[in-house]
Amino acid sequence: MKVFGFTGYSGAGKTTLIEQLIPRFVSKGIKVSLIKHAHHHFDIDKPGKDSYRHREAGASEVMLVSDQRWVLMHELRQEPEPLLEDQLTRFSPCDLVLVEGYKVTGIPKIEVHRSANGKPLLYPEAEGRNIVALASDTRFDLPLPWLDLNDPDAVVAFILNYLEF
Repeated sequence: MKVFGFTGYSGAGKTTLIEQLIPRFVSKGIKVSLIKHAHHHFDIDKPGKDSYRHREAGASEVMLVSDQRWVLMHELRQEPEPLLEDQLTRFSPCDLVLVEGYKVTGIPKIEVHRSANGKPLLYPEAEGRNIVALASDTRFDLPLPWLDLNDPDAVVAFILNYLEF
């Protein structure tokens, strides 16, 4: 299983880019999974639903299963947030795990940058983030490969080459 990440400020287009990349990898026969790190409170459950009520009652884990999908919700209940490395072990076998977020990890990452967002680049100040390329709608003079944010085929080609698929 190979792992590749995407980092950048909110609103830069990470999710949109990844959404365009996944079907391109799949069309090449690559089984893809994804981890998205959220910096804010989130809940995929709805108040009043049985599963929500079970978690609120104190269950550590609740699994929902149907003929379309299954999901396991784990309540941390004062446990520390798990490391990316620990979460990767929970995946079923796949060829490639794409990671959105987890800015400070040792996995290779593309920084996604959109000029209209008005934010500075993370690179080079993002020491320890292992940024190996920049995907942007504007060229920058950097010692990194530049990828056109609006050319997902080029981004896929870069990742496949970088990971030696």
